[in-house]
Amino acid sequence: MELPSKVLQSAVDQLSTLPGVGKRSALRYALHLLSQDKIAVHDLSESLLRLKTDLHRCQYCHNISDTEVCPICSSTKRQSGIVCVVENIQDVMAVENTQQYRGLYHVLGGVISPIDGIGPADIEIASLVERVRIGKPAHVDEVILALPTTMEGDTTNYYINKLLEPLGVKITTLARGVAVGDSLEYADEITLGRSIVGRIPFAS
Repeated sequence: MELPSKVLQSAVDQLSTLPGVGKRSALRYALHLLSQDKIAVHDLSESLLRLKTDLHRCQYCHNISDTEVCPICSSTKRQSGIVCVVENIQDVMAVENTQQYRGLYHVLGGVISPIDGIGPADIEIASLVERVRIGKPAHVDEVILALPTTMEGDTTNYYINKLLEPLGVKITTLARGVAVGDSLEYADEITLGRSIVGRIPFAS
């Protein structure tokens, strides 16, 4: 697609790097921005820049937050002794939308996947084990393994289970209302909510 402007081409090239955005969609977005006034475009660019400058990862659960400790971890209304281990922040949002869970979270930032070059040291497993071991920010009674029902998710579940078993913490997993191969992000709220409420002991 040959464009009449290098400036427009640059904008299209950058927009097309976003997930699910092809060249045609990127051009449509770029032309829409071109039709907006400078203030609107400035506000958009400013909000995008703040994603990198002002957003934090919670020091305990690694969820995104505007503060060093996220609102979930700092809430006195949550069940601080229960920690739900998820792959990413989208999974936190999915579980929260069920309104069936009142514990805390631990966001791994991925799952073990040797084929993709992702090992245990590349995700937040060590910080989870340390969190359970020292009981900070609170003593942990139960860890819910809520990772994708894929080979990589199951591998990560087993690895975490082996590390946590010696610490004497209760380890559970979601009931299999979530279909094999599904991500929590795409499960409907009722099914996911029932899977959390009906969680079962993790069997290694």
